[in-house]
Amino acid sequence: MPYAQAIKEFVVEEFLPDVSAGELDADYDLLANGVIDSLGLLKVIAWIEDRYGIDTDEVDLRPESFNSVASINAFIAHASPRPTRNA
Repeated sequence: MPYAQAIKEFVVEEFLPDVSAGELDADYDLLANGVIDSLGLLKVIAWIEDRYGIDTDEVDLRPESFNSVASINAFIAHASPRPTRNA
């Protein structure tokens, strides 16, 4: 999970200040457990746009893409702009 550490650090800094990034399990359900609410989800999406250059207007945003660190990681991996190769 190439983006997991950065995601954990962001989630801990913004939503779980009493938890270390190392303690946050990649599969912990952030939405169902109330860590991230609807306004928090907007903050996560804005962070992803800014940090990874993803235009979220161009991708399918589904709540299940933001349930956990692992699902956010998969979303970023899928939605990240791919570098183009010159043939």
